[in-house]
Parts: sequence; C-alpha cells; structure tokens
Amino acid sequence: MEQLTSHIIGTGSYLPEKRLTNADLSQMVDTTEEWIFSRTGIRERRIAAPGELTSDLAVEAAKRALDAADLPADQLDLIILATTTGDLLYPATATIVQHKLGISATNIPAFDIQAVCSGFMFALSTADAYIRSGLARRILVIGAETNSRIIDWSDRGTCILFGDGAGAVVVEAAAKSASGSTILSTHIHSDGAHCDLLQTTGGISSGPPEGQKGPGLGFVSMRGNEVYKQAVKALGQIVDKTLEANQLQREQLDWLVPHQANIRIIQSTAKRLKMDIKQVVLTVEQHGNTSAASVPLALDEAVRDGRIQAGQLILLEAFGAGFTWGSALIRW
Repeated sequence: MEQLTSHIIGTGSYLPEKRLTNADLSQMVDTTEEWIFSRTGIRERRIAAPGELTSDLAVEAAKRALDAADLPADQLDLIILATTTGDLLYPATATIVQHKLGISATNIPAFDIQAVCSGFMFALSTADAYIRSGLARRILVIGAETNSRIIDWSDRGTCILFGDGAGAVVVEAAAKSASGSTILSTHIHSDGAHCDLLQTTGGISSGPPEGQKGPGLGFVSMRGNEVYKQAVKALGQIVDKTLEANQLQREQLDWLVPHQANIRIIQSTAKRLKMDIKQVVLTVEQHGNTSAASVPLALDEAVRDGRIQAGQLILLEAFGAGFTWGSALIRW
C-alpha cells in the first residue's frame, strides 16, 4: 500500500468587524501611533464584539475553508482547534464548533490543542500524524482566539500587540505520489524553562490572580526583550532543522508564512533565511498578534490573493509562550 501524505485542500479565515487602531489606543494608554508601529509593525487589530465567542470566529473560518475544499462538514473525520481563549474551561471549544457546524450526530472526535501562538503548528502536526497513520482521512484544523478578553487595556506593553481572529485549513489524505498542496514535514518543540517570561495567570490549580477574589482569568504579562531573544534563537534553529530534514537549501523557499507577532522577529527570521521581505507573507500590520490564528490567517490571505501558487515551497513557522515553537514545510 502506498504511503499516505497530508494535502491541504482548502483554507479559510475570519476577522471580527471592529477595528482598534493605534490612534484609538493612544487615547487609552500613554503611547502614540508611530511609537506602536515603529516597534511592532502593527497599525490596527480586530476586536470581537460583546457576545462574539472564539467558537463563533472558528466556525466562520471553518465554513470558508470547507467551501474552498468543496467538502460538506459531515464528511470530516476529526476537528482539531488550537486556542488559548476557549469559550469555557470545559468542554473543549472544538466540540462547540462541531455542534455549531451541525455535525454532532456524526460522533467524530473533536478536541482542543493549547500551545498558545504555536497552537496551529501543533494542531497541523497532529493532523498530519493522524493522516500518515491512517487514523483519519479528512481533518479540519482551526486556530482561533479572542485575545482581547485576557488583555489589560491599561498595560501599554501588551495591549498594543494582540487582536482577535480565526483561520482554518482542511487536510485530506492522499497517496504520496499525488499532486497538490502536500505537507512535507512538521516539527514541534517545547521548553518550559522560561514560562515566566510570557504567561497569563489565573489557572485553576494556581488560583486567581493576586488581589482577585474567586476564580477568574488574569491578564497577559510579558518580558518583551527576553521573549524576542528566545524567539529569534528558536526560530532560527527550527528553520535549519526543517530544511535539513527535507534536504533543501534556503534559496529554494518561495514563501515564508510566519507567526505575526512582531515585525522585528519576522525580519530577523527572513534575514537568517536570506529571503527578501517581499517573499514573506505579512498581515501583522492589519491583524496584530492573533496568537494561534495568525499563521492560518496569513496563509489564507496569500492563497486567496494568488501570491501562493501551485508547485511553490512554503515554510510556516511560529513561536509562543511555553515556550513552544513549530514549523511545517509545504509543497503547494
């Protein structure tokens, strides 16, 4: 029997309607439009409406990916949702998405993956493993976040960075010899030694944040300069590992689709790859950091506007709290 590989057959994304610009933020905290843009590359970010949940964003992105794949939702074998900002502590938000897509009666498995900004890479790697092992043939992989719900809007260091959104892909099993958007390899890593550099307090076992009574979420806290150093180092290593695993050279890459955390991190990765910034899919200016949603959002945009073409070599990569980091190499 010929070995199975994973093919991406559809992409989709969704952004909330509300735009929060740097000018808006300058009225909320001590900052300016130019200060934010010069340090982050961000001009605006989207904010979910009151009552608009992570599952709602995920469902819209999923529908668009399924439409692009020309696949009815009831033909799926598995749903994997990467998110840090689920609707509830439990059940998994993926099960809520499953119900909202109208396919609960099929009893397919649906579960969440939490690896923060690397979440989509971890979810895609998991889907690829399911397909290569023959355990599933059609998988919906989603990254969705409502980061605005865990932001301290008086903290200039974090409130300028994050936005809300969702992106999705449909992955299907195909013979190794088949043409199409093939996942060549995925690579995921974690190191908990620096978890204090980027975190959100308020976990169940650790209790509520200091000064807060009863259970509840804390806010994002980050030591930005130290996170930057760790991100650049880890992403450089995983890029080299990914290319080496596929016996490829840097100049063979056509596109880099990075996690949209900060323009400086993205520029550093592109420089290491000796790639022109024009070969990098950038959405950070309009989206901000959408955590697990950022890579599939950027991928969908570049697919739909025609930048990414059949036969091109695409590198996806992300770095997030944990620390976690991951990559995927795709022949489109």
